[in-house]
Amino acid sequence: MKDNFSTQSDKYAKFRPTYPSELFDYLNTIVPNKENAWDCGTGNGQVAYELAKNFKNVFATDISQEQLNNARKADNIKYSVQSAENTKFDNGIFDLIVVAQAIHWFDFEQFYKEVKRTSKENAKLCVLGYGIIKISSQIDNIITNFYEKVIGKYWDEERKYIDENYQTIPFPFEEIQSPKFENRHEWSLEHLIGYLNTWSAVKHYIKQNNHNPIEELELELKKYWNKGENKEVRFPILLRIGKINSSI
Repeated sequence: MKDNFSTQSDKYAKFRPTYPSELFDYLNTIVPNKENAWDCGTGNGQVAYELAKNFKNVFATDISQEQLNNARKADNIKYSVQSAENTKFDNGIFDLIVVAQAIHWFDFEQFYKEVKRTSKENAKLCVLGYGIIKISSQIDNIITNFYEKVIGKYWDEERKYIDENYQTIPFPFEEIQSPKFENRHEWSLEHLIGYLNTWSAVKHYIKQNNHNPIEELELELKKYWNKGENKEVRFPILLRIGKINSSI
């Protein structure tokens, strides 16, 4: 599992989008037993924090201690530095396992072995993510050009799974058809720039070129964004849910 997010982890916690409450309401309806949940690749702990509102215990893991240092806290969340593919958890303890915007970094085969080992029979695996941001036709075109042509070659190979809406990841579970969700926020231009600066490809670009390409991008965006203005930003939610059966 790669660690692209230990640096600037405070910005990751501040600028990354959250997930809609309707999504967690839906998960509550399909997971009847709410004793133990595992938020794998928890990052800034936003999903763990939401799960903690309904689950007795939430175990949240990440390979980045820096990310965990900035994670949201709750009395029933237990954070620990562990890899997705090899944990110290007991067998058969989880009612729900969630991976949010992280599974594309994992070794699928090894992680799924760990999922089956640590979950209760008929527990649920929820793979979450979000696609490319949508704002307006003009701004979307600018960001798409930046995404594909300016920093395109700096994305890790695993990014393709996000672009393919997680539909091409291996998923050896009995899949549950779920509703479609969309995330909506009101953001300032400063928040958008903060978010774009958390992109791993931007970090790779800066490391190789000693220059932040966001500076030119911001000048382009300012043509369509008034000073002090907030705009609605939208993220399509990528979602796959499976019933975990150890024999499959």
